[in-house]
Amino acid sequence: MAVVGVDTGGTFTDIICRVAQGFAVIKLPSTPAAPSRAVLDGLARLPLLPAQVMHGSTVATNALLQRTGAVTAFVTNAGFEDIIAIGRQNRPALYDLASRKEPCLVPEHLRFGAPGRVGAEGRVLEELTPEAARELALRVAAAGAESVAVCLLFSFLKPEHELLLGEALAEAGLSVSLSSDILAEFREFERAATTVANAYVAPTMRAYLGDLAVGLPAGTSFCVMQSSGGLISADTARREPVRTVLSGPAGGVVAALAVGKAAGFDRLITFDMGGTSTDVSLLDGALSMATETVLAGMPIKTPMLDIHTVGAGGGSLAGLDAGGALRVGPQSAGADPGPACYGRSEGLTVTDANLFLGRLAPDLFLGGAMPLYPERLPELFAALGAASKLTAVEAAEGVIAVAEAAMERAIRVISVERGHNPAEFALLSFGGAGGLHAVSLARLLGVETVVVPRHPGLFSALGMLLADVVRDFSETVMAASDKTDLIEVAGLFATLETRARQVMAEEAPGARIVLERQLDMRYKGQSHELPIRFVADPFLAFNNRHEAVFGFKHPKAVIEIVTLRIRARVITDKPPFEEAERLIAAVPAEAVLGERPLLWRGRELAALWYDREKLLPGNRFDGPALVAETSATTLMPPGASVLVDGFGNLVVTTGGEA
Repeated sequence: MAVVGVDTGGTFTDIICRVAQGFAVIKLPSTPAAPSRAVLDGLARLPLLPAQVMHGSTVATNALLQRTGAVTAFVTNAGFEDIIAIGRQNRPALYDLASRKEPCLVPEHLRFGAPGRVGAEGRVLEELTPEAARELALRVAAAGAESVAVCLLFSFLKPEHELLLGEALAEAGLSVSLSSDILAEFREFERAATTVANAYVAPTMRAYLGDLAVGLPAGTSFCVMQSSGGLISADTARREPVRTVLSGPAGGVVAALAVGKAAGFDRLITFDMGGTSTDVSLLDGALSMATETVLAGMPIKTPMLDIHTVGAGGGSLAGLDAGGALRVGPQSAGADPGPACYGRSEGLTVTDANLFLGRLAPDLFLGGAMPLYPERLPELFAALGAASKLTAVEAAEGVIAVAEAAMERAIRVISVERGHNPAEFALLSFGGAGGLHAVSLARLLGVETVVVPRHPGLFSALGMLLADVVRDFSETVMAASDKTDLIEVAGLFATLETRARQVMAEEAPGARIVLERQLDMRYKGQSHELPIRFVADPFLAFNNRHEAVFGFKHPKAVIEIVTLRIRARVITDKPPFEEAERLIAAVPAEAVLGERPLLWRGRELAALWYDREKLLPGNRFDGPALVAETSATTLMPPGASVLVDGFGNLVVTTGGEA
C-alpha cells in the first residue's frame, strides 16, 4: 500500500508514488470531458495499491474560467441583491474605452432579497422568521437554481439568520453555501463573491470527488490540495471547493521550497510551465502568501500562495494577430486535439516549435509511450512563416521568443515590480515544458543559476506528498489600540482557537496540531491592512512593518486590529531527500544517447542527448545538450554548464549567449 500524489492539469495528469527504489511515476493525457477517468486509469498502472491519495485538481478552476458551474442563486438582505453585480469601482483597464466587465455568475432573476437585518454591532435590527425563510427557499427553488450562495450583512458577527436560511434552502433540495462558513470577514462584496464562487463550483466538485471515491480501492483515504499549499479532507473540499482554485500550482510551489532548501537554495523564483499555462512565484526563504485573487472577474478571498499565471504553455496556440505579428496563447490546444504533432489537428503550438527545432525527440517523448508526428510540421511552419514573411525556422523560433517574452513579463511582475532583483535568486524550473525554456528565460532576467529537480514534469504531484494538513480560520474583530491592551489582544484569539482545534480534531483525529497566529492591522482611517505575525508586541511589529513596506510609520497613531487569523497545521510524514555521499564528475557512457541536430539562433548545431535516469550525482557536462526523462526534456543552450548535485538536481550555470 502506498501514498500517492496526483495532479490533474489541462493537458496531462501526473501521478507519483513513493516506492522502495525511489518514486514510481505515471504521466498520461488528461480527459477533460471526465477528469476522474485519467486519474483512475493512472492509479491502476501503479505497482502498489494506494492507501492514501493526495490530489491537486483544476476542476474548480476550470468550472469558473469556462463558466460551466451550476445554475447559482444569490440570497442577501432585501435591497442589496445587486451588490454581486455592482462590485467595487476599481477599473482594471483604466484607459480602455471598450473595456467590459465579465458577466456576473448570478443572473438578475436569480438574485433574491430576504427580510431580516443585523446591524454593524451584531445586534438584530429586524427579525427573520422561519416562515419567511421557507417562503424564500421555495421561490429560489422554483426559479430553477441548483445551488445558492447566502451572504447577509454582518453575518460574520451574528450568523443565526444565515443558518436559518441555509436550513430552509437545504430542505428545498438546493446545494447551499453560507458566507459565515466560507469567509467570516467584513467587506460584503468580497465575502459575497467568494461565497458565490463556492456555490457555483460546489456541485461540479462534489460530482468529481464522488466519481473518484467510487473508483478508488476500498479503504483508501483521500485528501485535496488547497490554494494555500495545505491539504484538506475530501469532505471539506466538497463543502468548500473555492479553497482549491489554485490547487495544482500550489503543489509545485510547496515542492520547490522543500527541494530548494535541501539543495541549499533559499531564495527561489519558481517557474512552472505546463501544457496550458505558466505559473510563477517568488520564495524568499518561505512560502509567499496572498489573501485574495481575481478569477473569472470575481475576487476570491481565501488564503492562497502568491502565484502569478499567464496563458503561455506548451499547448498554447500560435498564429498571427490582426496586424500580422506573431502571437502565442492564451488559447490552448489542450489534451484533445493537442498540438499538431499529436496528429489530430493543424494548430501550431509551442510544443510543435520545440519539436521542429530539435528540442524534443519523438522517440523519447513520455519515455516513448506517446507517438509524435514531426513530419507534419515543416509544411505547417512554412505556411506560418510565409504569412509573416519569415522562413519556417524563423517562424518556429519566433513562436518560442513570443512565449518566453510573456513568461519573462510574468516573472518581472513578482520580482522587479515588488522590489526584488531576479539576479539575486535561483530559478527553479519544473512542469513538462519548463526545462525547455528555463535557461533562456534566466538569461533574459540576469539569473545565473537554474535548478531542474528530478521528475520536473510531475513536480506538482510531488508537492502533494510534501504538504501538511492545513485549515485557515479568520474572524473580524475591529479592535483599536487605544481601547485594547496586549493581554486583551491575546484573549481575542480564544474563541477562534477553540473552533480551530475542534475542526482539526475532525479533519485529522488524534494528530498533534500546531497553531500559527496572525493579525491583519492598519492605521485608523486606512482601507488596507498588513498581515502581522502575532508576537509579544504586535503594535510595534506593525509600525516597523509599515515603515518597511511604505517608507514611513506613525508610532502615536491609533492602530486597528481588523481580522484575526489562525492557520492550524498537522505535520505529515514526508518522503526524505537523500543526498549521495559519492560524487562522480565523468558522465557514464550508458547515459549518453548520442548527437542529434539542434536549430539554435538560425544555426544547426550538434547537441548531445543524455538519459537523466542514468546520470550520476557529480556528473558535469556543457551545452548544447538536452536531457530526456519520462516526464520532461531539459535544454542546455550553448554556453551553459551543468552539474548533477547530490540530490539528483540539474544545477545549471546559465553562462552567456553563444
